[in-house]
Amino acid sequence: MKACVIGGGAWGSAFAIHLGRLGLPTRLWIREPEIFEAARRDRENSVFLPGCEFPAAVTIHDDPTEAVDGASSVFVAVPSQHCRKIYGRLAGCLAPEQAVVSLTKGIEKSTLKRMTELMAELFPPGPRTLAVLSGPSFSREVAEGHPTALVLASSEADWARRWQRLISGPSLRVYASRDVIGVELAGALKNVIAVAAGISDGLGFGHNARASLLTRGLAEIARLGQRLGAKPGTFAGLAGMGDLVLTCTGHLSRNRRVGLELGAGRRLGDIVGEMKAVAEGLPTTVSAYHLARREGVEVPIIEQVYAVLYRGKDPRRALADLMARVLKDE
Repeated sequence: MKACVIGGGAWGSAFAIHLGRLGLPTRLWIREPEIFEAARRDRENSVFLPGCEFPAAVTIHDDPTEAVDGASSVFVAVPSQHCRKIYGRLAGCLAPEQAVVSLTKGIEKSTLKRMTELMAELFPPGPRTLAVLSGPSFSREVAEGHPTALVLASSEADWARRWQRLISGPSLRVYASRDVIGVELAGALKNVIAVAAGISDGLGFGHNARASLLTRGLAEIARLGQRLGAKPGTFAGLAGMGDLVLTCTGHLSRNRRVGLELGAGRRLGDIVGEMKAVAEGLPTTVSAYHLARREGVEVPIIEQVYAVLYRGKDPRRALADLMARVLKDE
């Protein structure tokens, strides 16, 4: 079996390192010429993942057709707002039997589509398996071989179990699921709650406030997810609660970092301008806000994050408004 990873950011590089560490022949496609050249020369991604060497089983490519050719499965790890363009490029390269797995945690802003929905729209018809791999996974910790557990979701149960065995190893344990909708939505929406948790921490509101935001944030994610067809149990698992806890509390979380800086009084444009990598919670807040409005689902935390990010609302006022909402049963 051979694998291809599309995307030369931190997560794509980390996942390629993991696959290579298992001895699985893996081709990594890097779009940016300067990152590609340095990675091929130095055998590491010095921009997004410095100090983490690519194993010998990983080869670096700048041609997507070359990278995809012969791969049993193609894992795509690019920011959600670039996926339409990248999927369009891949559409002409893929063979009908090649499975495609999304590693992206986001929702397209313009269409409110999940990544596997976007794949189904753009890829040529055929018996292709589409899947998503998600869960609590900071890129650096995966690259360094720290214990991690993820969930691989596909409607093709046999395929999922086969790749579950192939990509599991001493440092990464994979669980199988058939709830593609739930795993995708949980991975995307938790980033919005992480921005809220960061704002709360940045304002110095303490552990009680953070715990409340995580708990009620999970309720919003589950409520919206179930309206869209997800299974309730998914949100109590790795893709839901697991990833939410990590992203809302871990110091490596880009989304939490954005919230921290906002809570400290900095402007969003200045924060984003200093970031090398994308904080998916920023575009996903727009998607989640409009998705909830379309579906008629109540999401007060997501609404307040949207107001802070895109309507200039003061973060203290946003938290105060959440606390002042009409009292209700849990």
